[in-house]
Amino acid sequence: MFVVISVLIFIVCILLILIVLVQNSKGGGLAANFSASNQVMGVRKTTDFLEKATWVLAGSLLFLSILAAAFIPRETGESNQSLMQEQIDAAQDPSQMQKNFPLNAPPAEEPAKK
Repeated sequence: MFVVISVLIFIVCILLILIVLVQNSKGGGLAANFSASNQVMGVRKTTDFLEKATWVLAGSLLFLSILAAAFIPRETGESNQSLMQEQIDAAQDPSQMQKNFPLNAPPAEEPAKK
């Protein structure tokens, strides 16, 4: 389920990028290249559609992101609990700490004298 939601998020992101790039900004933007399509539907109706599409895609991206967070695959609680318990036991047992952090480090080699 998480993979399906992730693919949907990716598709919505691509569509949102395209819709934002097509919108007519004050400087003209990429919408200047599509002036013929504006004449068919009218400039006002086209901008209304693009604005509504932007809001719908942004809202669906937010919704899908929250939904994806709910379906993130997680490990079972027992394995996480046992790993934490092993770390706690190792911290309390001095012999286990020596395995992880050796106190008797090998001496560093001295630089060769000339």
